[in-house]
Amino acid sequence: MIIALFVKKEYAVEREITVNKPKVEVFEYVKFLKNQDNYSKWATMDPAMKKGFRGTDGKVGFVSAWDSEMKEVGKGEQEITRITDEERIEYELRFMEPFESTDYSYLVTESVNDSMTMVKWGFDGKMKYPMNLMMLFMDMEGMLGSDLEQGLANLKGILENQ
Repeated sequence: MIIALFVKKEYAVEREITVNKPKVEVFEYVKFLKNQDNYSKWATMDPAMKKGFRGTDGKVGFVSAWDSEMKEVGKGEQEITRITDEERIEYELRFMEPFESTDYSYLVTESVNDSMTMVKWGFDGKMKYPMNLMMLFMDMEGMLGSDLEQGLANLKGILENQ
């Protein structure tokens, strides 16, 4: 427990990909949280998971909830907390099972040129004391990073094949 006092509590992971579509088209797709079901690795891990929605998709306050029997997926909800039109969407993720935590996520779109867009997907989180001791044994960069990369590759495939 004493060691946990000196272990970092925060983590941040971000990945990016270039999509061969104009920024306005990319943003118009990613601003809808329901579309994450098409490209997010986590959304595809359990086809039997229960999904629920509250609010208007693509607007601040929209909530997507999930409940899965799979421990890797668990139970929680994601809420759109801020939208900067055609630039950035911010989310609050509230995990309830297998353990409780609140993390933050974002998607950013940046024009590379008129027909190419850089998409960045990131997560920021904290592990409270003494749970932060797990950070010694968990590679958040590697674990989340590969899932974000897979999701972005899926997104690129979807958008470029429309």
